Amino acid sequence: MLYKKFYILLVASLFFTINSYSQEDLIIKAKDTTYTSPNEFDMLSPARAAFYSAILPGLGQAYNKKYWKIPLVYAALGSGVYFYDLNNTNYNRARTAFKLRLDGKPNEFDGVGGNIFLSDDALVRAQKSYKKDKDLSLLVTVALYVLQVLEASTNAHLLQHNVDNNLTLSPQIIKDATNNKSVVVASLNFKF
Repeated sequence: MLYKKFYILLVASLFFTINSYSQEDLIIKAKDTTYTSPNEFDMLSPARAAFYSAILPGLGQAYNKKYWKIPLVYAALGSGVYFYDLNNTNYNRARTAFKLRLDGKPNEFDGVGGNIFLSDDALVRAQKSYKKDKDLSLLVTVALYVLQVLEASTNAHLLQHNVDNNLTLSPQIIKDATNNKSVVVASLNFKF
């Protein structure tokens, strides 16, 4: 009986002296323990990278901290500009020579004084060919410019995704039991 009274006294004293927690405290603690990513999701990052890359080629790649892509961007755009200039120069040479020939004046393709001889038909074909190549070079340069803007935007978008080893796509070689030949397959693995 003494133990029973002692037990009731102990439970009553614990009940009144120990702090109890209400649901509000638990909700606050749950809010405090939520996981926040160290890399905050920036909705404007792809648009900002595309804008920077459109203003100055390569600036979007620098914004994404992919500095190794900047020389590739300038090499691609520079080669397009180079071929445009080369074809434009050759087109103007052939056009000037054709106009001088129509006027009966000497030109660089008349065969006089060690110059190369080109017929009127050859000069017309050269003009058409160089004009076509000039237009194609301009089109390719514009396409490369747009492509580097899209690449900067896409790269900024993909940098915000979780890329780790929990999701892998890897090629594997499997021996087929039916015909005893090796087959290359792609394996997609999810790890939780």
